[in-house]
Amino acid sequence: MKFKVVIPFLLIAAISFSSFMNETEKIVEITTSYGVIKVKLYNETPLHRDNFIKLVNDGFYDGTLFHRVMNQFMIQGGDPNSIGAAPEVKLGNGGPGYTIPAEFNSKFIHKKGVLVAARQPDNVNPEKRSSGSQFYLVQGRKYSATDMARFQQRNMNIEKQKLMNAFFQKPENKAYLDRLTVIKQDQNQEAMNELTREIEPIIKMEYDKNPTAYTPEQLKTYEDIGGTPHLDGGYTIFGEVIQGLEIIDEIAAVATLQGDRPITDIKVTMKVLN
Repeated sequence: MKFKVVIPFLLIAAISFSSFMNETEKIVEITTSYGVIKVKLYNETPLHRDNFIKLVNDGFYDGTLFHRVMNQFMIQGGDPNSIGAAPEVKLGNGGPGYTIPAEFNSKFIHKKGVLVAARQPDNVNPEKRSSGSQFYLVQGRKYSATDMARFQQRNMNIEKQKLMNAFFQKPENKAYLDRLTVIKQDQNQEAMNELTREIEPIIKMEYDKNPTAYTPEQLKTYEDIGGTPHLDGGYTIFGEVIQGLEIIDEIAAVATLQGDRPITDIKVTMKVLN
């Protein structure tokens, strides 16, 4: 009987310990000539977390540069071609030879200090897959409540337009598409308004399932510490600075060459702390 009692207890203890370990966020130390930055990696983006940890442990980033620096925007690194690169060499196209599927999460925003995966632009990368190694740390700037209201409206309009386009592409909505085609040919604004009124409730219902609105806390974050809200929803955020936020400001302020490369190289070494 004692044996039967002990087994469940050990199982519960093991499960609890496993859960604790899974919840512990990995910390990576980024050493630069301007000081040390420590970042925690989000468990909610496991593909990016695990890839970053592997590259750090492999020494992939050691000797690379912050090769693109834009004040009040971000500092970017992770290009292996930057190791020992001459000043005239164009950087920003290097990587480990693979990309990573996007891991978007609406709880993470481009606030100052977040760690984000760089990527190729939409026209060649419609799935918004991340670079295998390149990343940026957000500096950005503060935004007023009025600024954020505009971003809110813009995000809503963009998302509703996407839903509208998807609506017309569904086979069961071919009748609506046929009507739209005729309306455009006839340039009939009144008919367009009528069609829009019919479809709007459907689009709104779809939008409300996954709204793009910021939470009050996120709005306050952009007002208080700043960031780059225009990038939200377009790039995978997979960590944030927990020490050395001021180092981002120092690096972002350095003099740069054409292409936003710092005149004086800013080398990086990294290690996983836990």
